[in-house]
Amino acid sequence: MSLTEYLDYVILPILILSTVITFIRLFKGPDVADRVIALDLIITTGIGIITVYSITTSQEIFLDVAMILALIAFLGTIAFAYYLEKQDYND
Repeated sequence: MSLTEYLDYVILPILILSTVITFIRLFKGPDVADRVIALDLIITTGIGIITVYSITTSQEIFLDVAMILALIAFLGTIAFAYYLEKQDYND
């Protein structure tokens, strides 16, 4: 089995299944923090899907898109953690 077949038939379905399950958690999340973590995980699996597509099609430009998306997700998570920390001090 070559690398592209392995990526197409094994890794990509696992990433898509993970995204579907995480979307369920996003909509059912009992708390706002659970939903934010689910959204961050969706972005992370999206980065994985973009990376697999980039490797399969040999287009390196998509890796730049994945890195930018990872930076935006990281900053969003940090901002939400800062918001929760400030909210705890006010209570």
